[in-house]
Amino acid sequence: MIRGTVIIDKDVCKGCELCIVACPQSSLALSKQINVHSYRFAELIEENCTGCTNCALVCPEVAIKVYRQPKGAKKAV
Repeated sequence: MIRGTVIIDKDVCKGCELCIVACPQSSLALSKQINVHSYRFAELIEENCTGCTNCALVCPEVAIKVYRQPKGAKKAV
């Protein structure tokens, strides 16, 4: 399985929840904390991210960066 992770700039996020809805793995949720602009920001809550980039594509503030782990080398037969 391909693994990924997201980095969310919490001070840029306005908590619109578009990324949460777009995530097929349900890896994101709104934080209980607030940022410097008094918005609850999105955060990674599950370590099941596949790096699909849906969250970053729908983010109007461009607050999300997605990283995928490189595929492992295939075993020699």
